[in-house]
Amino acid sequence: MLTRDAGFDLASAAFSSFDFSGGAVVAVSGGSDSTALLLLLKKHFDRFHPAASLLAVTIDHALRAGSAAEAAAVAGFCAVRGIAHRTLVWTGPKPDTGLPQAAREARYRLLAQAASEAGIALVVTGHTADDQAETVLMRQARSADAGEPGLAGMAPATLHDGATWIVRPLLGCRREALRGWLRRQDVAWFDDPTNADTRFERSRVRADRERTAAPVEEMLALAQAAARRRVDLGRRAALLIRDHAACPVAGLVRLDPAFADVADREAARQALRILLAVIGGTTFLPPGGKTEAALAGLAAGGRRATLSRCVVDRRRSGVFLHRERRGLPVPCHAVPEMVWDGRRRITFDGGGSETVIEPAGPAVNGIVAKAAPPGLIRAALSAEPSLRRRKEGSDVPQGDDFFRAEPVLAPWRSFLPSFDLAPARAAAALIGASAIPDPPFCGSIGFEP
Repeated sequence: MLTRDAGFDLASAAFSSFDFSGGAVVAVSGGSDSTALLLLLKKHFDRFHPAASLLAVTIDHALRAGSAAEAAAVAGFCAVRGIAHRTLVWTGPKPDTGLPQAAREARYRLLAQAASEAGIALVVTGHTADDQAETVLMRQARSADAGEPGLAGMAPATLHDGATWIVRPLLGCRREALRGWLRRQDVAWFDDPTNADTRFERSRVRADRERTAAPVEEMLALAQAAARRRVDLGRRAALLIRDHAACPVAGLVRLDPAFADVADREAARQALRILLAVIGGTTFLPPGGKTEAALAGLAAGGRRATLSRCVVDRRRSGVFLHRERRGLPVPCHAVPEMVWDGRRRITFDGGGSETVIEPAGPAVNGIVAKAAPPGLIRAALSAEPSLRRRKEGSDVPQGDDFFRAEPVLAPWRSFLPSFDLAPARAAAALIGASAIPDPPFCGSIGFEP
């Protein structure tokens, strides 16, 4: 852990695991962590990547009276040091409940927007070891299961919306070490009063940790152990998906009959959880206990079950998963790039109020013999989206040249932690989703302690 002050090259130690040669957007609020991150990263770029772009971005959440002035101060700070800077404002109505989560999603969306507009695929944030310890404490309080994947905490890299990697190089740095470095540089910072507002869970956890002196090292060790278990389980589940799963038609997955009896039950359960979430279009994996019960039922010869918006149907030729008809979206006006039912990203030419998207329904045409029973093929295809353009009061189906429904990985559509890279790639290859870009690690990919 990086705790030394004098004579210690924080930049070299913190950034050596990441590839910044393509440039980076740095999230800078003006607090101590992000200010230290910016200055250390500037030193690193000057030394190792002098030709790469470094862009500081401040997100003004417009939640406090002084936020605009603070953003302007950060802009001035950057200008003096020759660092490019942008301020983006979170506009629109703010929710009455769930404000921290909404602000987080808006922050990452705006940071990714800035990166895209600058032609950069990397966003760097200043999360520290103290933030990681608080994350683990929060997740530990929500679960009695010490093996809970969430106890791995924040990943060193997370893919946002399938395009932008968010990296956290300071997860091994203590906040006070960074502040000591800033003091020696005679650099001041802002203290956001929101961080002390006990209406919010993280603020309460932070106050409790500081009052009880909860050992950060203990939380980090717990996170690293959980991360290693999570990566190992994900890799084993990915192997099972690659070896046992096929996709005969859109929306239908076939598992080999032997899948229900594989020796690695933990990996089989995890693989089934992932496939259920992907085929069902759900953000979260189904509960492990319910998935284990479904898996045990299949092993015992059970024929049919429903879980996580999916039908699980065992036939002689294998175990089949498809989206159940219940709860499909009602017909609505189509919007380009919309995600339909959590499973399909819709793209089409034209649009307007005359363009409607809806489930294909039971009258599915063009079914051909595949490696699955025709009834299951029809059931799967009937839950797929259909785009129609209303002309003179009637619906006119459009061809493939007009309309595409690209598969997306529902549980990782917005955020894919590098911990889960192996199973996500296996699931993407299975359903034909877009390839997942490599995380910007130097050396091996996946979890880096």
